[in-house]
Amino acid sequence: MGLAAYFRLVHTGWVLAREGTLAIMDSPAVPPAMRAGLRIGRLLERPEVRRTGRVERLTNALNRLGPTYVKFGQILATRPDIVGAAVADDLSVLQDKMEPFDPASVPGLLRAALGAKADALTELSAPIAAASIAQVHRAVLTDAEGRRTVAVKLLRPGIAERFHRDIEAQYAGARLAEALVPRLRRLRPVEIVKTLDRSARLELDLRLEAAAISELAGNIESDTGFVIPKVFWNQTAANVLTTGWVEGIPARDLAAIDAAGLDRKRIAANLLQSFLRHAMRDGFFHGDLHPGNLFVDPKTHDVIAVDFGIMGRINRRERRFLAEILYGFITRDYHMIARRHFEIGYVLPDQSVDDFALALRAIGEPQQGRLASDISMAEVLGQLFATTEMFQMKARPELILLQKAMVLVEGVSRAIDPDLDIFTVAEPVVGEFVRRAAGPLGKLEQLQDHAEVAVKTLGRVPGLITRVETVLDEQQQAANSTGRKWRDGLQLAAFVAIICAAVVYIVTQLAG
Repeated sequence: MGLAAYFRLVHTGWVLAREGTLAIMDSPAVPPAMRAGLRIGRLLERPEVRRTGRVERLTNALNRLGPTYVKFGQILATRPDIVGAAVADDLSVLQDKMEPFDPASVPGLLRAALGAKADALTELSAPIAAASIAQVHRAVLTDAEGRRTVAVKLLRPGIAERFHRDIEAQYAGARLAEALVPRLRRLRPVEIVKTLDRSARLELDLRLEAAAISELAGNIESDTGFVIPKVFWNQTAANVLTTGWVEGIPARDLAAIDAAGLDRKRIAANLLQSFLRHAMRDGFFHGDLHPGNLFVDPKTHDVIAVDFGIMGRINRRERRFLAEILYGFITRDYHMIARRHFEIGYVLPDQSVDDFALALRAIGEPQQGRLASDISMAEVLGQLFATTEMFQMKARPELILLQKAMVLVEGVSRAIDPDLDIFTVAEPVVGEFVRRAAGPLGKLEQLQDHAEVAVKTLGRVPGLITRVETVLDEQQQAANSTGRKWRDGLQLAAFVAIICAAVVYIVTQLAG
């Protein structure tokens, strides 16, 4: 990482200071040394920003810094444990919208990316949506299967290079934060930037988005209530993605939904249950289900999703954990939730299970007796993650996107059905997953997980023994003159015996 990254980091600080965002970060929760630095930085504020609100300051600053920072702000919106609840709320309104690039350049971009296959795309419209990374056009695709309307998504020219430069600066800032403020290491800022980095790299190759659509389509093939467009691979490349055009009522257009006589409760339930099914059953979910990416089929009540640039993935172990946590809040089993945090290693064993269960009860019990419209799954999970510092829990970067997605899905579902009973709608999906995990099939999956770990461990044993033998041989040669050769032999024998005992123990556990 070169000096240029640090210069860009200084530029970032300058923009944040000029736009007045340092005032937002200045709070009693910030360490004294950092508060002093923030107050010095506030001397650089433009006078006019002092007449603006918190949200406007953040939006202006991040939009000035560019698309990478908008994305980073959207991720931090899901982390009140890092930026505080007030700043997280402010960041949650960030919209990934930009002015479109010159439409006259589109035919040349398509020709460069697709070659002769670009000729199959005609009647290109003006941009119908423009975000920080790409923009979308409507077009007509004519091929051997006929003529149909499609959506063509193109990356902005030069966007990949811009992202890579900004990400380097963010890595520099995260490493400085860990080095200068040890208290922040628990929140793993470098890992959070890595999460953004991985997400950005996936978004910057539209073939990967096409592959994500294909994988999700396979997962939901037998499902109802949730629909996604088809990929046209012949007209897809690294910077071009062509999919079927979707016809539906925008999810944010509640007046049109009502005019069509649609059942809002059914639509909201379809969206929430589909998301939970994708996350918990498949471990692969749409990570950006904001209203602009959702439509409703007026004939079937199906939810139609578009824009698959941000996808989330969690492994089977984490899916079981999350399902059991949600189910624990639904059933008010706070000790079970606490035990699962300890069992999975999210809370260290030197903490008190009973104290942690008590903290969980303080989160869950206020939800009891409230109106269904007042109960928020996102609020419950937000409070849960806010307890991390109290019980020395480490931030889980792999769950950041899931947190953000759940907040979005709940928000859209509630907008469609203000009386939505979140936990009642979620229970069939979450409960089914928990019951399946506790049943024979779930036990087999856990056994498979243990077996994979055991195989990997056993695979390392020969190399480990070889390395130990090498070290002991060197020690033996040095010890020959002092008469300690027999001790080295005993050490090697003891080590081999321990390895054999470990193998026997693993096999016994798997058999049990």
